Amino acid sequence: MEPIMNNRSDGAETRNPAHGLNPLDIDALIDARHPDPFSMLGMHETDVGHIVRVFLPNASGVNVIDAASGEHIGSLARIHDAGLYAGFVDRPTAYRLDIDWHGTPQQTHDTYSFGPVLSDEWLARLSHADPYAVLECLGSRPITHGNVAARFAVWAPNAKRVSVVGDFNTWDGRRHPMRLRHNAGVWELFIPGIGAGTRYKYEIVTREGHTLPLKADPCAMQSEKPPSTASVVADGNAIDHYAWTDAEWMSTRGGKQTAQSPIAIYEAHAESWLRIPEEENRGMNWHELAERLIPYAKGMGFTHLEFMPIAEHPFGGSWGYQPLGQFAPSARFGTPEQFAEFVNRAHEAGLGVIIDWVPAHFPNDAHGLVEFDGTPLYEHADPREGYHQDWNTMIYNLGRNEVSAFLIASGLAWLKRYHVDGLRVDAVASMLYRDYSRKAGEWVPNVYGGRENLESIAFLKRLNHEVRQVPGAITIAEESTAWPGVTASVESGGLGFDFKWNMGWMHDTLHYMQEDPVYRQYHHHLYTFGMVYAYSERFVLPLSHDEVVHGKGSLINKMPGDRWQTFANLRAYLGFMWTHPGKKLLFMGGEFGQFAEFNHDESPHWHLLDDALHGGLQKLVRDLNALYVSEPALHKLDSDSRGFEWIVGDDNGNSVYAYRRTDAEGRDLVVVCNMTPVPREGYRIGLPRGGRWIEVLNSDASIYGGSNLGNGGVIYADAQVSHGRGESAALTLPPLATVVLRAE
Repeated sequence: MEPIMNNRSDGAETRNPAHGLNPLDIDALIDARHPDPFSMLGMHETDVGHIVRVFLPNASGVNVIDAASGEHIGSLARIHDAGLYAGFVDRPTAYRLDIDWHGTPQQTHDTYSFGPVLSDEWLARLSHADPYAVLECLGSRPITHGNVAARFAVWAPNAKRVSVVGDFNTWDGRRHPMRLRHNAGVWELFIPGIGAGTRYKYEIVTREGHTLPLKADPCAMQSEKPPSTASVVADGNAIDHYAWTDAEWMSTRGGKQTAQSPIAIYEAHAESWLRIPEEENRGMNWHELAERLIPYAKGMGFTHLEFMPIAEHPFGGSWGYQPLGQFAPSARFGTPEQFAEFVNRAHEAGLGVIIDWVPAHFPNDAHGLVEFDGTPLYEHADPREGYHQDWNTMIYNLGRNEVSAFLIASGLAWLKRYHVDGLRVDAVASMLYRDYSRKAGEWVPNVYGGRENLESIAFLKRLNHEVRQVPGAITIAEESTAWPGVTASVESGGLGFDFKWNMGWMHDTLHYMQEDPVYRQYHHHLYTFGMVYAYSERFVLPLSHDEVVHGKGSLINKMPGDRWQTFANLRAYLGFMWTHPGKKLLFMGGEFGQFAEFNHDESPHWHLLDDALHGGLQKLVRDLNALYVSEPALHKLDSDSRGFEWIVGDDNGNSVYAYRRTDAEGRDLVVVCNMTPVPREGYRIGLPRGGRWIEVLNSDASIYGGSNLGNGGVIYADAQVSHGRGESAALTLPPLATVVLRAE
């Protein structure tokens, strides 16, 4: 459209404010279809002067003022009824818009007056799938750009248009279309006047012109509290510059999380650990959890807390295992800064914090990652690879470098941004095998025709390599198969995890415990088999939430016998677990023998602690933790065959087990388990040395709810050969009990 010169009666000439726009440009701008709105909107130099164009639907008037002086430098005319304004200004300068919203004034910088947000260097790093570039660039955060604040960037390479929408623009996708940086497939925009706490989403138009349901930001650091689903501009400065006071913990935690360290993990579901019935049964926030959960876990002698996933997730009934906000602590518990405060306080108390982290799959909620830009961007296109039929979720396409970088960036964010000490990686088995839970014909072989998921293997190795760069941080694999080298180093061909959940030990020993003691003699091997492969990996022994849900019954309800025997069985079993090689994990409620299965809508049944048997079991767990931490023989050689020796492993007739734990430096313990309700008097055990032995723990002690049968606290080994040893002692073995002896 050529400029129109209008003659005025005074001889002066006016210029057409629509100069430089043709009708196609105008139609594209008002319909938010223009491929490059920055080429039209904002200030532009023309052959007849500098012109400013803005699109402000529902505005009734717009003036332009000098940003520095506040001087009026131009008035804009409405050149289309949809709200497109344009007009010439007196001079090119930094400017602000003075907008009249039908009587409500607003002064703001113009989004389209700013240049690109991301540098070419960062874009290049994004295009090369650098997870640190994801952390630095993607998502939203308040920034300083010309003394005003707020930046957005999102990866959507196949979209035709992406707009930021929110309360600030009445969720109108025409107002803030983003700039596409083609070489990285990233859309970016700087929006002035937006600060922390602003709700927003992305309006995405597909290449076919279809407008998708509004999408939450995959890299948002904060979200709305469910069931609301908007992303929230987090106070990045408050998070990135949180005043940590855990320097001592952070500098020493590496030595507290090794194969030689005592690691006793208390697993909790943050939302239901202690609900508040007086306030509609709500879960606690991070501050309240810090006040109650930290001293409880510390007082119980645990070394670490592990949370079921706390990344933002739309459905509480998934317990967090179907997350969408991989960078955002769930708003159910407060702000990101409050989560940082919780971790800081845990560290000050000497507790590590581990979180369950889910890189295997994600839910198909419309506001989430599924077909994010109108194409299968984060997931596989083929449902044989991209749909998890067990969980009705989508499987990440880890062969796509950008997806791999996105997830690794998430893991690093928890470790670096929030000082989390470890990631327990969920559902690793489902990632390693292409035929996981699939029948023949329902899966796609790898390039070599095999069932191994080569892309996931590469991802897990890369993840663990990157975590190694975070001093002292660890990873733990929930992996239920015999995949070799889960905890072997990446350099030696392994996956590189620090520890692996020992699911085989858990299944075998729980199966054994569920047998009536009269039949345990026929299943004796289930208690011993774990030692056949105990040193093939570095293990955590897990009695997790998975064992107390979906009709499996609680731990105490798995135990046979009358009420006294069920508790005695569980006490004996926990004594066996805490003295067996491997780090320890116990789910909340198990420490005091809750009868009910885990219910995420209820707290554990804390009132049961008024009962002597429940309270006694809790005391036993506390004392087991204290013994485990204080005795190097119980943890120092967990992953070294020198640290364990069977003394009695074949007495299936009596269902008795005895074994030695040692630190190979002079500290020796002998553990004896009697897994029947029959007391054994004068049961002779060969001992590694003569002299005095102290009975340091007896799960049948009266303070734990037992019958108080035992050895009076002290025994003496005599020079009588037994079990291939020159020294031995005749013991009283309490019924359904574990006894621990320490050499003096």
